[in-house]
Amino acid sequence: MNRKMLIYLLSLIPLAALAEAPMAVDDAGTVAKGGMKIEGTWSKDDQQRGPGLLFGFSPLQNLELGMATTAARDGGVSPSTRLRGVGVGGKWVPIQNETGWSLGLRAEFWRTRIDEPSVPQKFTEREAVLTGLATYRFQGGQVVHLNLGGVRTKAQGERDTRGTWGLGYEYPLLDQLKLTAEVYGEQHGRPDKAVGLRYEIVEGLKISGAIGRGNDRSFGQTAISWEF
Repeated sequence: MNRKMLIYLLSLIPLAALAEAPMAVDDAGTVAKGGMKIEGTWSKDDQQRGPGLLFGFSPLQNLELGMATTAARDGGVSPSTRLRGVGVGGKWVPIQNETGWSLGLRAEFWRTRIDEPSVPQKFTEREAVLTGLATYRFQGGQVVHLNLGGVRTKAQGERDTRGTWGLGYEYPLLDQLKLTAEVYGEQHGRPDKAVGLRYEIVEGLKISGAIGRGNDRSFGQTAISWEF
């Protein structure tokens, strides 16, 4: 995999890890005060495959904090490139409504270790992400999400700052089943598009999956999450 595509895929890790599965576009909402959530994922992005784990909790009203870890192996090269990421973040959503607009802000900090056997040394990428969140909930259960922000990256002594954006949509097919659709990307890049399903087995316990296409590659994700 060329370095440009590798760095692009790394820039998507914060989106995929901290938004509610199976979406990369985040919602303007938090778990209830004192609540927690655990989410496990398995993702495929081109030739990369690997798991992710997220833990989130709400110590205060309208505030959610989280930590996540991801791992992936790129099977498109031999020997395989390995990626290991860890991150922390938080969402502050002071305006939350069951219908109408909800507005907030999300901040994340990520450290990703890349091991490319084809080169003599490993390297580490660090990212700081700031994203504005807006969600509009209709009375019929449909939901629209808007994300707009930026990511600052430091890797191998070089720094780069890029704008990010996302548009997501949820449509209730049944009381416990939702269709998700989204398009998202970053400054000077082409967008990624994905569709998925999210099913709530019992209150707080959900399974989900999505497939997508963009930037000359296909990707997908399956996940299980529990809010309690």
